[in-house]
Amino acid sequence: MAKKSGLGKGLSALLGDGDRPVVLKEPRDKGSPSSNLPIEFLTPTPLQPRRYFDKAKMDELTQSIKEKGLILPILVRPGQKENTYEIVAGERRWRAAQKAGIHEVPVVIRDLTNQEVLELAIIENVQRADLTAIEEARGYSNLVNDFGHTQEEVATLVGKSRSHITNMIRLLTLPNDVIKLLETGKLSAGHARALIGTDDPSALAKQILAEGLNVRAIEDLAGGKKKSGGKKSGKKVKDADTRALEKKLSEGLGLRASVDHKGKGGKLVIHYKDVDQLDEVCKKLLK
Repeated sequence: MAKKSGLGKGLSALLGDGDRPVVLKEPRDKGSPSSNLPIEFLTPTPLQPRRYFDKAKMDELTQSIKEKGLILPILVRPGQKENTYEIVAGERRWRAAQKAGIHEVPVVIRDLTNQEVLELAIIENVQRADLTAIEEARGYSNLVNDFGHTQEEVATLVGKSRSHITNMIRLLTLPNDVIKLLETGKLSAGHARALIGTDDPSALAKQILAEGLNVRAIEDLAGGKKKSGGKKSGKKVKDADTRALEKKLSEGLGLRASVDHKGKGGKLVIHYKDVDQLDEVCKKLLK
């Protein structure tokens, strides 16, 4: 396998914002790698994992560009035809610049491989939390299946735990209707992880939407803990802050976490399924 490019340092190094800018290869133009290009010369890369762009956020960015211009350059690589460039990072800015009526945009030109393009696109979006769970999962899966990365290498690349990478990729095993709910934000990643391996994830997904069930309730249902008569468990429903904390902990650790308050104290429970997951938790706790 070819030596990894060390792209985990982030986009700031490539764009010249770091202490020591990283140049992976010489640009096609032997002059300055940074210049302005007509906006129509640029096209999105098919390797971009992100497919959904929030309209409200796009409108905010468009207005900002109208008022202050495009400050951060767009990272591109030369296209197959003359005067064409493929956007590696900055597609959102490129789209907003078009809406703002900008005719030329600042770019940084780099000759990059397909693998490097995908790595950079994932890094940019993960660092900015711009990907849906499914887009993130597909990006990780492509790095593993198409470019030969191990899950451990992907974890190092994006600054996540290996168990997080594993759990995200497992989301792709869900039925298409459940994946669609996850893509549109109707289901959370925590809900979706709880559905993996269940007998009928599609039916459970519908029940989540109909009854507003939290992740713990779904895990109880999947484990056969639902009381007879089709009623929800009689356990006390946790408040919104506690559920949000559990979600944040679960997504950060890549494992199910539950918080139970009792008076002024309580307990935090982290669930693991095998020794590897336990090892990951121990590493985090003993840092």
